[in-house]
Amino acid sequence: MTRLDRAVGAVLGSAVGDALGAPYEFGPAGELTARGKEMRGGGGWDPGEATDDTQMAVLVGESLLEHGGLELPDIFGRFQRWAAGAPKDIGLQTEDVLTNGEAWDLAAALHFQINARAAGNGSLMRASTSAVYFAAAGREATMDAARRIAALTHGDRAAWEGTAVLHELVRVTLDGGDPLAALPEALGAVHPDHRERYRTVLGPDWHPGLATEFNGAVWPCLGSAVWALRTTTGFAEAVRAAVDLGGDTDTVAAVTGTLAGARYGQAAIPRQWTAPLHVPLPGFGDRVLDADGLRTLAQSLAERT
Repeated sequence: MTRLDRAVGAVLGSAVGDALGAPYEFGPAGELTARGKEMRGGGGWDPGEATDDTQMAVLVGESLLEHGGLELPDIFGRFQRWAAGAPKDIGLQTEDVLTNGEAWDLAAALHFQINARAAGNGSLMRASTSAVYFAAAGREATMDAARRIAALTHGDRAAWEGTAVLHELVRVTLDGGDPLAALPEALGAVHPDHRERYRTVLGPDWHPGLATEFNGAVWPCLGSAVWALRTTTGFAEAVRAAVDLGGDTDTVAAVTGTLAGARYGQAAIPRQWTAPLHVPLPGFGDRVLDADGLRTLAQSLAERT
């Protein structure tokens, strides 16, 4: 398996996890298995339709490519344009930050200052493209980029650190390493104020039943994705396990798909999941990316110099 196969797997895997989980969002545990319906739509989603998770990931990836690196005001502007395009789904916190009229470098911080709660998984869900792009730059650079992109919409450092860990696990996996074995070193690079909480949810003895928050929060979301990877042996099995947890199914499955796609490569992603996959981009005309479009985007991100 080549590094490029893994990179495409991370981006495409995140998108199919998102689309697979979308119809089951906020539902009970085990509903995917109970209903046995995959990529058939429901809950307001068409079959194979990706949500805000993948839509925002695409916007991040395209900005990185067009600017040859991190241009935070441009990413924020794309997010604003997307939010103004009336997407079917957008997180409450993200919507407030993108529509409150504040500057790109103040909006999230002011939201956090006022609300004192901003540790949702909204920056984690969109990290597949940036994780692939920055992987070649090394641990410090990829984790720093993750934090800076996360901070555009999430003022709580907990969200930054979770996104940074995901970036680092993808970096290790693209190089052929074991993301689970890489956890101790990744945790060592987490800000000391947040390290212990992440060490708990990413530990081998943790499982989603031990979560102290809804999995829409960054800690149990990342912990659940790592748990799904640890307790399964293939891409489809991992993503199905993530959806069957219930709750924020699209995002937990998107994060799981990022990790599992990087680990098992694009060939492991079921064809019946990629065939109907499509990513509308509200605010950007009638643009819709299909699986081939995502593959092309991932390849470009992975091949950057």
